[in-house]
Amino acid sequence: MNEPLAIKLRPKSLKEILGQKHLVGKDKVITNMVKNKKLFSMILYGNPGIGKTALANAIVNDMKLRVRFLNAVINNKEDLDTVIQEAKFYEGIVLVMDEIHRLNKDKQDILLPPLENGLITLIGLTTSNPYHRINPAIRSRVQIFELEPLGDKDILLGLKRALKHEDLKGIEITNKELDYIVKSSNGDLRAAYNLLEMAYYSSKDKKISLESLANLSNKAVIFTDKDGDGHYDLLSALQKSIRGSDVNASVHYLARLLVFEDLDSIYRRLSVIAYEDIGLANPGIGPKLRAAIESSELVGLPEARIVLSAIVIEMALSPKSNTAYLAISDAIRDIEFNKVDPIPETIRINSKIYKYPHDHSNSHVKQQYLPDNIINKKYYKPKNSGYEKSLKEINDNLEKLTK
Repeated sequence: MNEPLAIKLRPKSLKEILGQKHLVGKDKVITNMVKNKKLFSMILYGNPGIGKTALANAIVNDMKLRVRFLNAVINNKEDLDTVIQEAKFYEGIVLVMDEIHRLNKDKQDILLPPLENGLITLIGLTTSNPYHRINPAIRSRVQIFELEPLGDKDILLGLKRALKHEDLKGIEITNKELDYIVKSSNGDLRAAYNLLEMAYYSSKDKKISLESLANLSNKAVIFTDKDGDGHYDLLSALQKSIRGSDVNASVHYLARLLVFEDLDSIYRRLSVIAYEDIGLANPGIGPKLRAAIESSELVGLPEARIVLSAIVIEMALSPKSNTAYLAISDAIRDIEFNKVDPIPETIRINSKIYKYPHDHSNSHVKQQYLPDNIINKKYYKPKNSGYEKSLKEINDNLEKLTK
């Protein structure tokens, strides 16, 4: 069997996992779960090639559990039925389900009962944010863990392990070539292994050169800093460019992110920008962005770049407001750090003194809504621009009526 090097190097124990110290480090949640021999259903999500399957495999190996691997796209209902019957025979089984965000309703209906009663312990794997893409019925029955991107040091450590594998016997490579592979992988360990293996078998004398790596690598190398957060620098640059209304810089950083085909990161960051930086100045941008994301998913790359370019240009040129972000942040600070008085009697469930606004002129009546100690607090401070200008006028008029 012509098994790829990336498969042969897949960790067999938590001790071999690269990165993810927030989950598998000393006294961390998954490490303790394995140590205590108690596994709960979970979803592991994160970028491609950062070790979701490896982590799932390491967990079941360390716990010596019976496991079956399925793919939500490839495997059908009959395959799922077979796993459930096997689970009944052995009184439990771990099901590792790749691409779980693509699990259709028919398969979900089959999976939910054995998941509910504990007959199946699910480890779902996905590159998509489960809070957006996973059915709530599944999501409510699992614990969600986000895997962090692998840093340059993690990728380099993985490559150095690979150099000791018998499949790469006699390989000649310098730190310069290893660094090129690290940078070109953009945190994708599988991609790094694949490039190394291809370079080895396509070389004449097992000596790896920068030229051969460049010929094999089909993606531009965007160098990250020594801590490996270049990808996040790009996302930050995109947000700051849109926030600063620099349309050309916004398109530039979008293009650099598209080189890596990491659409989920782009979707997430644009969604934050739509509500944090544009917000009430152009409230229609949120639904427009959602439509753009759905269109991008429908057509896929390379055409998705056109859809995303259009929405990014509109976002960059939209009026800006962060008042919604500031308002909720201020409100949460009050709740977390200050003593808040009880809900006023006027608006409690069985209140005898509540005044129904619709019974009054303009559906408005003066009464107390905020607790006593923050009765005059103003969380929302509108800007006088864009669509928010009309909200400011409404807010100002309401404030006059309540004085």
